[in-house]
Amino acid sequence: MSFNTIYLMLMRVRMAPLLPLVFLLVIHGVSSADWGVSYSPPHICAVNDSTVIMNCTYTYPTGYKIEKVFWTKGPVISGVELLDLSNDTEYSQRLQYLGDKQQDCTVRLSHVTLKDSHMYYFKFITNITEGRWIGKPGVTLNVTDLQVESPERVTEGDSVSLTCKSSCALTDRATFIWYRNSLKILTESKFRNTLILNPVRREDLGRYSCAVDGHTHVSPDVHLNVMYPPVNPVISVSPSGVIVEGDSVTLNCISDSNPPAVNFSWFKGGTIVGSGRIFSISKIRSDDSGEYKCKSINEHGEKYSDTVTLNIMFLLKG
Repeated sequence: MSFNTIYLMLMRVRMAPLLPLVFLLVIHGVSSADWGVSYSPPHICAVNDSTVIMNCTYTYPTGYKIEKVFWTKGPVISGVELLDLSNDTEYSQRLQYLGDKQQDCTVRLSHVTLKDSHMYYFKFITNITEGRWIGKPGVTLNVTDLQVESPERVTEGDSVSLTCKSSCALTDRATFIWYRNSLKILTESKFRNTLILNPVRREDLGRYSCAVDGHTHVSPDVHLNVMYPPVNPVISVSPSGVIVEGDSVTLNCISDSNPPAVNFSWFKGGTIVGSGRIFSISKIRSDDSGEYKCKSINEHGEKYSDTVTLNIMFLLKG
C-alpha cells in the first residue's frame, strides 16, 4: 500500500465527524446571532417613588418555543440560580410584566426606592434543554432623591439661583415644580431645574422645595435667608392717650429688618437724646413736648422713622 493511499484514508477518518456537525448547524440555524435581548434605554435614572418602564425586546431561533420568561437582578454569577423577581416579596407587588412570549419583554416597576438601584436582566427559557438566554449586560436603574441647592445667605437685590439636583441625569424630560413655604410657585422656566430670583426680594425669604411634575416625591425644604436693611421703623407711644405733666412715657422703636436691628438712636428735633430700642421719660415735663423720631440700624443699612409729636398737658394750680 502506497504512502499516498494511507494518507488519504487518514484524512477521511479525521473529516468524518465534522460532517454531521456542519449538517446540524445548517438545519437548525444554531448561531449566537439568533439569540439576544435588547434594552431601550440601557440606562434609566428615575425619581424616588416614581414608576419605571424598562423597554425590552428579545429574539431566538425559529422552531423554538418559549416556556418561561422572567426578570432578575444582578449580580449574575455562574452556577448560581437566578431569582425570578415576581417571586421576591420586595418586588412581587410592584413588578408587572407587560411583554409576551414572542418578542416583547417590557416590564413596569412602580414605587421605586433608592434600594432598587441595580442592574436588571431579562431571561427566557425554551423547550430545548440548551435553549435558554439571559440578556447581558442588562438595564441599569439608578433611583435618585431630589435636593435643593441654594446659597445660605443672600442680600436683597442680588440675583439668586436655586437648583433642584439629582444624583443622576433624569431619563425623561422632566418638568420641575417649585414650592415656597409649601405653596407652588408659578415660574416660566418650568423645564429647567433652576429657579432664578432676580432681583431677590425680602418677600422671597422662606422654605423652598422642588419636585418633578407627575411624581409624588418632594425634596427636603431649604431655607433661603434674605438679608435686608430696616424697613419703615414705627414709634409706639405708651400711654397712648393724653399725657399729663408728671407721667412716665415710653417710646418704642419697632423695625422690620434681617438681621434684626440692634442699634437705635432717638432724636428730638435734630438733637440726639437717647439710644436703644426703648426711650423712656419719667416724670415728663412741658419742655419735653416736641417731635421725636428714631433711627434703626443693622449691617445692611439704616432707616429713620416718621416723627411723632408729644403734647404735654399740665394742671393749673389754683
